[in-house]
Amino acid sequence: MSSENLTRDEARRRASFLSTDTYAIRLDLTTDPRTFLTETTLRFSSTEATETFVDFIGESVQEIELNGELLADPASHFDGARVKLPALVEGENTLRILATGRYMNTGEGLHRFVDPVDDEVYLYTQFEVSDARRMFACFEQPDLKATYQLTVTAPDHWRVISNAPTPEPTAADENTATWAFEPTERISTYLVALIAGNYQGGEGSWTTRDGRTIPMGVYARASLAEHVDAQNVIDVTGAGIDFYEEAFDQDFPFRKYDQVFVPEYNMGAMENPGAITYVESYVFRSDVSDAIRERRDLTILHELAHMWFGDLVTMRWWDDLWLNESFAEYASTLASAEVTRWTDAWTTFALSEKGWAYQQDQLPSTHPIVADMVDFDAVETNFDGITYAKGASVLRQLVAYVGREEFFAGVRTYFAKHAWGNTELTDLLVELEKTSGRDLTTWAQLWLQQAGVNTLTPEIEKDEGGAVTRFEIVQTAPEEHRTLRPHRLRIGGFTVQDGALVRTTSVETDVDGERTEIPELAGQTADLWLINDGDLAYTKVRLDADSLAVAMEHLRELEDPLARTLLWSAAWDMVRDAELPSRRYQELLLTNLSGETSSSVVRTLLQQLETVSGPYATPEQRGVRTAEAADAVWELARAAEAGSDTQLQLVETFTRLARTEEHRHTLEGLLGGQVTLPGREIDTDLRWKIVIALAMLGGIDSAGIDEQLAADDTQSGRKQALTAMAALPTEVAKAKAWKRTVEKDELANESITAVVQGFRRVADESLLAPYRQRYFDVIQKVWDTRSNEIATRLVAGYFPHAFGGQQVLDAADAWLAEHEDAPFGLRRIIVEGRDTVARQQRVRAADIV
Repeated sequence: MSSENLTRDEARRRASFLSTDTYAIRLDLTTDPRTFLTETTLRFSSTEATETFVDFIGESVQEIELNGELLADPASHFDGARVKLPALVEGENTLRILATGRYMNTGEGLHRFVDPVDDEVYLYTQFEVSDARRMFACFEQPDLKATYQLTVTAPDHWRVISNAPTPEPTAADENTATWAFEPTERISTYLVALIAGNYQGGEGSWTTRDGRTIPMGVYARASLAEHVDAQNVIDVTGAGIDFYEEAFDQDFPFRKYDQVFVPEYNMGAMENPGAITYVESYVFRSDVSDAIRERRDLTILHELAHMWFGDLVTMRWWDDLWLNESFAEYASTLASAEVTRWTDAWTTFALSEKGWAYQQDQLPSTHPIVADMVDFDAVETNFDGITYAKGASVLRQLVAYVGREEFFAGVRTYFAKHAWGNTELTDLLVELEKTSGRDLTTWAQLWLQQAGVNTLTPEIEKDEGGAVTRFEIVQTAPEEHRTLRPHRLRIGGFTVQDGALVRTTSVETDVDGERTEIPELAGQTADLWLINDGDLAYTKVRLDADSLAVAMEHLRELEDPLARTLLWSAAWDMVRDAELPSRRYQELLLTNLSGETSSSVVRTLLQQLETVSGPYATPEQRGVRTAEAADAVWELARAAEAGSDTQLQLVETFTRLARTEEHRHTLEGLLGGQVTLPGREIDTDLRWKIVIALAMLGGIDSAGIDEQLAADDTQSGRKQALTAMAALPTEVAKAKAWKRTVEKDELANESITAVVQGFRRVADESLLAPYRQRYFDVIQKVWDTRSNEIATRLVAGYFPHAFGGQQVLDAADAWLAEHEDAPFGLRRIIVEGRDTVARQQRVRAADIV
């Protein structure tokens, strides 16, 4: 095992005798474009006179000084990931390490980016899970908290941001300056942050409930700064602070709150205390849908929630990563629904987050919410729909089970007792049991320690008048995870009245065991019955035949957006489980899409339309189905309200579905201005979507793409051009894309993804056929030679699943059989990809009558 992969046992052993006090970190960012100077002075205590190691990944280690003694031959103590410390003393120890670090272009550690617009250099850190050691020597584990004092030398026109308030710089050498920050609060290594460069934006402040003024800055690259909506970001953040301070009865824990949109970012955002980083796509230089705006606001609130849950109180080890992320997911959706304009946030959650969770929970790689994180490698593979979305869904159900007031009373005690410390799940459950009076042992065992999702199916008998004579709910579980669970839920009955589908019956009940009879519904009538109306339970639901027929005809007439979304979700699950033909779902979508009022729901439904008309369609029908979908979407776009959110989403979807000669002419007209839509400007980002679609259809060549790039030679433009070039329908274009990403190591993280996306865009599937076996021949080498982030992008991105068939299943099975000892993360991608193809096969078979 590589020394980079710290195990849980190693971390526990180190924490058993070590406690960290302070880090003083000196960084010189003026040396050269490839490396930087890093010096760390670490003060810590040991209860044993023993040996240990400190973590560091970098170019070299020049000096190691332990308790005043310089260690001879420092290179001999450094294996590339660990620095051996041979002789700690019992009591106080001081360690100083002088080293050379490496800038990264993978979004891990200290990332360096050069803006093509003005050649300005931008730096930022991304340390979760284990990449603080790429910037400074440290004990890289969350339970060894400390304070951190950074001193940074950089070009004097830069803005330098860290967790502590930014000090006034002092002049250093010519055109350089030094920023000496105050020590941070007591936090974990993965939360330390540094953002440096010519970041520009807006500033403001917020007053907390205890009267403190919290300075706030919202920044992006100088070339993007005009598009930063700083006031909106500050307003959403301030509303979130007010909400969380009241809910948690704990003052905002930090002294300032900067939020920075950074380039080539791997994640949506990161909760570095006082120095939040966001993916740059949240800076809107063109029109975007409300679904994207809602997602940005939700992300702001998610990271803000971490200031308490994750930063103030931190997990002891990564086993409880789920609690960090699930709590932030739950709390941010709650805050979004109650203090922002996104009052239907739980509707978005039902289709987006829960849909993600249900999909992840049915993969062979599913795992309990409380995962067994034995080492860093295991942690890296578990940032998934179980850790985030299923955990949040189960927390919401727990709130309903114990009561909202009781839940938050327990949370308040938890924060008060463990502020600035580290905890485990049991610490929270103890407080919730006290405030609710409930024993949560069985609940935790069933919901947190067992994998899988249950399915609830109604069995309904009616008399000649349509009144219910028997209503039973049958609960099932997958063969691999046979746990049946208790569910507190509501059953809704809906009736068609005066052209609307309205709720006429509602019963709350507890479902447990294999069969649950609902006697309260005897004698009731309804045209459609919906289990889990209100969406408090985490479970898949089925519709009985009569209810499905009513949904197919009247779904858009249902005014309750959450109930409507749950019907969409139930029908989608039936498609994925090959119980409802995908063609019927395509008809359901196209018939009812115009009745949808939620931008986020429309976005998800259009994504599902691409799936049912593409990979879920049989090879013989795929071209026809996709063309039909494109025609329908274009007609809906033409009929949509001028300049509306739905119109924008429909046009964007049309660019991805377009396949025919007629579609190509429409795209050419949109690009050239001969085809127009009322109220819709073809702005920069929409123009690129059209160009990429034309590239796939052979409607533009490389010279034409270069012309488009010349008009938008920005970072975003360059990424779009890479995608367009890789989408060209020629063997040469596909071979070049493959070579640039797989065989060469020349592109940064986002550029790799841009090329992969273009490679996969094909109208003629035969273009990708040569790469199906080639993929399995190279993935082990890719995993062994590239960073975790880049290897994951390549192996997952190039998996040949979109149009895969039995050949792909056979190739995957052969690879898995021959590589039983391959790293867990690599095997997981292959296992999940194989399962996706197998599901596609089953769904297609259900369409064959």
